[in-house]
Amino acid sequence: MEDNPIYESYKRLEQIIVNSTIDADKFVNGNNSAGTRVRKAMQEVKKIAQNIRTEVQEQKNQPV
Repeated sequence: MEDNPIYESYKRLEQIIVNSTIDADKFVNGNNSAGTRVRKAMQEVKKIAQNIRTEVQEQKNQPV
């Protein structure tokens, strides 16, 4: 299970979210530079999420 690319992508998503939490807090408190870092992190989340969707569809359509 752990060698599945979907699992690895989820772990990466988790890391990005955890790492960007501090910047999100800083942005809420008025640090606009932190907002830029949050936006960059969310763009990466979007990219990984799309890759996960594609991979799930491919695995779902594979003959068993």
